[in-house]
Amino acid sequence: MDFALILFVLSIVSGILWCYDVFRARKQRPKGSPDPWWVEYGASFFPVILPIFMLRSFWIEPFRIPSGSMIPTLQVGDFILVNKYAYGVRLPVLNKKIIAVGEPQRGDVMVFRYPHDMRQDYIKRVIGLPGDRIEYIDKRLSINGQALPVLPQGDYLIPRSFDVFQKFEEDVLGNKHMLLNNRDAQPFVPEQLLVPHEYSANCTHSRQGVSCRVPAGHYFVMGDNRDQSADSRVWGFVPDANIVGRAFFIWFHADQILPPSGVDFGRVGSFH
Repeated sequence: MDFALILFVLSIVSGILWCYDVFRARKQRPKGSPDPWWVEYGASFFPVILPIFMLRSFWIEPFRIPSGSMIPTLQVGDFILVNKYAYGVRLPVLNKKIIAVGEPQRGDVMVFRYPHDMRQDYIKRVIGLPGDRIEYIDKRLSINGQALPVLPQGDYLIPRSFDVFQKFEEDVLGNKHMLLNNRDAQPFVPEQLLVPHEYSANCTHSRQGVSCRVPAGHYFVMGDNRDQSADSRVWGFVPDANIVGRAFFIWFHADQILPPSGVDFGRVGSFH
């Protein structure tokens, strides 16, 4: 059971108890008498739980980065905030869009539910929009036949692993960001790692890389740590219905919470 559903159920139950107490039970209790246990442990939580539920459902939700697929933009242990309304207002739990506000743009860092296991939240960078032709050939990215410019930025030492990768600045049609490439990694996804999906026929894999046509209502995403990211090259496209929101701010960093270690307030701030 996910946390959003737990908050929803608690909000409903505590809300019913709160309303019953305010509009009926409280009027029947003698003045000065203590609150019954169901008010103390049930109804009293409603004013606390409801704002948290509304905040996480419609405005901002916190997440922790568990893997290195978005290095160097995001590090393992970053705690980030995700804008829940940037891509439309959605019903809690059902995640059904009810008000269209905006759409994902190329270069956005987006959180979504993994299409092959809706219990897992993934974070990647949006590369392809519906209808786009995406090509990743010999580690060079093209969108609709236009090769994206990249500028070498020297070597990058991966924290804790001590691997040294090549760092580049990539311009995704006006949205610049950093990415990593492993000199020793092949540009293609081994066949045994490919995950079959509904639109597998939209992609052509070769020893040089992959070429895909993004279907309607879907997005092509990639990790900034290109050779250590399982993304649309491996498991396919992200449906619009799976979108959670746009990641935009690091509010804390710690390698480990209990006991605290690796706390780095220098990581706090916005990113793109």
